[in-house]
Amino acid sequence: MPLLVIVRHGQSQWNLENRFTGIKDVSLTALGREEARVAGKKLKNIVFDHAFTSLLGRAQETLSIILGEIDQVQVPVEKNQALNERDYGELQGLNKAEVVAQYGAEQVQRWRRSYDLRPPGGESLKDTAARVIPFYQQEMEPLLIAGRNILVVAHGNSLRALMMYLEKISAADISNVNIPTGAPRVYTFSTHLKLVDALYL
Repeated sequence: MPLLVIVRHGQSQWNLENRFTGIKDVSLTALGREEARVAGKKLKNIVFDHAFTSLLGRAQETLSIILGEIDQVQVPVEKNQALNERDYGELQGLNKAEVVAQYGAEQVQRWRRSYDLRPPGGESLKDTAARVIPFYQQEMEPLLIAGRNILVVAHGNSLRALMMYLEKISAADISNVNIPTGAPRVYTFSTHLKLVDALYL
């Protein structure tokens, strides 16, 4: 049975500083690199055939650390913009607490967690799903059908969009889903790509 493992990148500098990061290229913190190493330790027993990541450095570095930790640096890696974090538009780089003070907690929560509401100049989760899901269908599903194990290291919102599709999570319920940094989530499929199991390691 093929496996799909998704991992949100380790803590970034702007995660630490409580800023909206989005598509800005921000580096990992020391804790973020350690989270990646721990994720790798949890994945020691899985042999991967392919890996996918975004064009952003924090995801690429997390993937590189994981592959080094599991001694699988030879695994083919595809980097694609479809897996980039959601674009937070005008909010990118701003401190979340300051944005709450300006716009109110309810509005900021709606920008962050709703499915189809865009922050000023940015993407909604629906917009993010519109690029993530076709990419998954075109590039990953054929590999899984062929019995290949896949590792995806990306971002909170691009992975939430993928989780919606894989686990049939509703637009209402996805607002309550938060993916922790550096925590591998393993999906097990039947030969016909029927989801058998999904769990965090």
